[in-house]
Amino acid sequence: MYAITARGDSGPAGLAFDEIPDPVPGPDEVVIETVASAVNRADLLQSHGLYPPPDGAPETIGLECSGRIVELGANVADGPEWDQPHLALGAEVCALLAGGGYATRVAVPAAQVMPVPDGVPLDEAASLPEVACTVWSNLFMTADLRARPWTGRKPRLLVHGGTGGIGSFAIQLAAAFDVDVLATAGSAEKVARCRELGAALAIDYRESDFVEAVASWSEPSGEPGVDVILDVMGAKYLEQNIAALGEDGRLVIIGMQGGSKAELDITSMLGKRTGVFATNLRRRPVAGTSGKGEICRQVVENVWPLISSGAIRTQVSERFPLAEAGAALARLESGESHGKLLLEA
Repeated sequence: MYAITARGDSGPAGLAFDEIPDPVPGPDEVVIETVASAVNRADLLQSHGLYPPPDGAPETIGLECSGRIVELGANVADGPEWDQPHLALGAEVCALLAGGGYATRVAVPAAQVMPVPDGVPLDEAASLPEVACTVWSNLFMTADLRARPWTGRKPRLLVHGGTGGIGSFAIQLAAAFDVDVLATAGSAEKVARCRELGAALAIDYRESDFVEAVASWSEPSGEPGVDVILDVMGAKYLEQNIAALGEDGRLVIIGMQGGSKAELDITSMLGKRTGVFATNLRRRPVAGTSGKGEICRQVVENVWPLISSGAIRTQVSERFPLAEAGAALARLESGESHGKLLLEA
C-alpha cells in the first residue's frame, strides 16, 4: 500500500509518499481500503513536528477516512458484540482515526467505524468523522449543551472561528438543537456566512470586541453572557472568554492557535461558577463512557440523521490526489481554503 508520512518538522513540503506493508487488523479492528481522507489542521501540525501520534498509532498522517472494509479482525468476524451490518466485508463506511488516514489502507478499531450517512457520497463521507465527533463530544458530552426549561430561554453557545471546519459544523449542529449560536469571524464575508449557517449573532473580531458584543446581545434578557464557548484559540482569548461566560458557563478549549500559556484571575470565575475544560479527541481511549467508541455511537445516533435530512450541510471545496497531500496541506496553511479539502486515494 501507499502512505504519506512526515519527514521531521519540514512541513507540507517535506511529506513522503512511500510504499509500505499492508496493515494487519488486530482482533477488534477492521481494515478499510480508503477512497478518501480529509485534511485537518492537526495534520498540518503533525507535518511540522508539533503533533506526534499517540503511542501505538501509525506514523502516517490522517485522522479520518472513508472507504470499504476489506478485512475483519478475529473478534469482529466471530464475536456477537460486533454483529452490526456496517461491519461486514465490502461495507461502505467512514472512520475516526488516531492516524493513518493518508494511505490506501488503514487498520482501525471497529468501534470507531461508522456507516455512511444516507445521501452522502462515499468520498465526501471522509470529511465527517473528525469534525462531527469533535463537535458532538465537546458540546453535548463535555459541556452538556442542552435545553434548560427552567431558565425560560434557549441555551447559548459562542463559537470562535465560525467559518472553519469545526466552527461551521458547530453552528449548524447547535442550531439544529434549538440553541442560540453566536460566532466570531474575521471578515464581512465570513460574518455573513456565519449567519447563513444559523448564527443568531455573528461578530467581526477585527471590528468589534466580542465580549462587549455578547454582553450587548444578551443583557436585555436579564441573564448576560453565554452558557458554553467552543474555543480554538487558547491562551489569547482566555481572559475574554471567561468574561463572556454567564453564570454556570463552561469554556471548552480544543485548540491553541493563540498560544498555550496565560494568566487568569480566578476571582472572575468564582462569582459566576464557571468551568474550564481542555479536551483532545485523538488521545482518548477507544473504550469507556467518554471514549472514541462511545462518541462514534452517539454521533451515528444523533448527528447522522441531521446530515441525511439536510439540517447540517457539508462542504467539500477542493480535491487532491493522495500523492499531492503536501499541496493540500499547503493550501490549508495559506488560510485561503473554505470548506473541507479531500485527498482521493
